[in-house]
Amino acid sequence: MNNKDIKYNKYALVREMLETSEVIRKFDPDCNKNMAIKSQEKRGLFLTGEGSSRIFPAKRAQYASQKSGSVWPILTEGSTQAMDYKLDDFAVFGASNSGQTKEVVRLFQQIKAEGHDCFYSLTANPDTTLEKLAMDAHVMNCGKEDAVAATKSVIEQGLFYDGLLRNMAGDKMSGLDKLADQVSEVLTMEIDQELIDLMKNADMLYFAGKNTGVAEELTLKTNEITRKKSDFLEGTYAVHGIEEVMDKKEVVIIVDPFESEEEKFQECLVKGVGMKVIAIASRETSFPTIRIPDGGQYQDYVELAAGWNLLVEIGIALGIDLDKPVRARKVGNEYIV
Repeated sequence: MNNKDIKYNKYALVREMLETSEVIRKFDPDCNKNMAIKSQEKRGLFLTGEGSSRIFPAKRAQYASQKSGSVWPILTEGSTQAMDYKLDDFAVFGASNSGQTKEVVRLFQQIKAEGHDCFYSLTANPDTTLEKLAMDAHVMNCGKEDAVAATKSVIEQGLFYDGLLRNMAGDKMSGLDKLADQVSEVLTMEIDQELIDLMKNADMLYFAGKNTGVAEELTLKTNEITRKKSDFLEGTYAVHGIEEVMDKKEVVIIVDPFESEEEKFQECLVKGVGMKVIAIASRETSFPTIRIPDGGQYQDYVELAAGWNLLVEIGIALGIDLDKPVRARKVGNEYIV
C-alpha cells in the first residue's frame, strides 16, 4: 500500500488501515485496570462479540493466555450461543464497535436480568445500548471507521484484551512503539506482483495456520475486501481430508506455518493437488514467502497487518471498490430500540 498514490488513498479502508500504527502508539495499557481488578475475582474470562469484534481479539487473547499458562482460562463464543451457557463464574466482555449488535445486546440483557455482577462492554462509539447495559464500559480511541471492513478497531480490541490479561497478572505492556513501527512497515511494504496476480486469478483463497484469530480474520476480510470465496483451515486441517475437493486453481496462504509440517503440505497440496501454497512468515519457508519482521510477543498483530496489505493489493488488482461491498453491512445485525 502506498498512501501517496490515488489508487490507494481514495479508499477509507486503506486510510483506516494506515491509521493503525498511531492507534497502537497511543494505546493506554491501563484503560481497563478497574475491570481487571474485578475480573480477578472470577474463575475466568468470557469474550464475546460477532465477526471481526470476536475472531481476532478473542482468539488471539485465548492463544496468548494458554501459551503463558495464565491461571484465568479464556472462553469465547458467539453471543447467541452464549445465551445457553452458565456464565456466573466468568467476567464477560462484549465487543461491538457500534454498541448496537443485536446478539451481544440480547446476551447482556439476559445476564443482567439474571443478576450477573461482572460484565463489560467494549465499543467504538459512546452512549450506546451496550454501554448502558454493561456494569462498566470502555469506548475505544481508534475513531470512527467508514469502511465496511473493520481494521484499526480490531487491533485496538486485541490490545484491550492484551492489556486486560497483563493487568490481571500484574504485568505491564511494553514495546508498543516498536510494534507500531513494524505494523507500518508491513502495511506499506511492496508485495511481489506475481503473488498478487496468482491470488487475483485464484478461484478460491484458503487461509491456514494457528488458531490465533489471524488466519480466520483474514478469511473474513478476503470476502469483504476481494469478494472472493475463502475458507479458514485451522492448524493442519488442510492435509486431513479437504484436499480431496481442492483444485489447482485455488491457493492456500499459510500464516506462520508449522515448520515440522511443511513437507506434508508440499506433498498433499503442491504435489498432490497441484495448487499453489504461499506463506506469510518472519522466516524463509519452503513456499514462496511474504517475509515480515519478527514481532515477538506481538507477532499476531504484524501478521494480520501484512495480510491486510496483501488483500488490498488483490482488491486493487481486481478493480474492486474496497469501501462498497454489495451486501455486507457495517453493522451485521443491528439492535433497534
